[in-house]
Amino acid sequence: MPSTPSGNSVFSAAFVRTADGWNGAEVDLGEAELVDDLGDAVQEHLGLTGDELALLCVEVEDEWFAVVRYQGDLEPRAFLSDVNAGLSDGLGELLTELAGVAVDKDTPDLGVRPGGDFELLEDLGLSSDELVELSMEEGALPGDTLSVIAERLAFADELDRLR
Repeated sequence: MPSTPSGNSVFSAAFVRTADGWNGAEVDLGEAELVDDLGDAVQEHLGLTGDELALLCVEVEDEWFAVVRYQGDLEPRAFLSDVNAGLSDGLGELLTELAGVAVDKDTPDLGVRPGGDFELLEDLGLSSDELVELSMEEGALPGDTLSVIAERLAFADELDRLR
């Protein structure tokens, strides 16, 4: 699987919420071939042991971003800023599958189309409307949008440290 979709750089990091705030680690998803490989990478890099809340943030420069929520034995929940990510590369395909979004390869590109679980961050303070609005903000790069999300959820310092 290509680790740099569309010739752009990929940044992926996972964050776990602890009693003291958030801790993060950069996560290499270059070897991921199955949806379960994404969760395994998050668990390995963060050293998860139980019901911790973890967020995987993936950013493909100038293209799209994704946020995946893992919590204990619950099914992972995923949001993509653009479902067309599934057309660009293997990582995008995995995240599109995880988000439960069907991408029609025969339909012409209709521009940016967010998809997946719009409510995955609501209990953390970011509404579904705000998430969609942020992901569709004209001129905003995926990295900038993830920074705003991280600021709202109080892990911006960790995200900046890993970049």
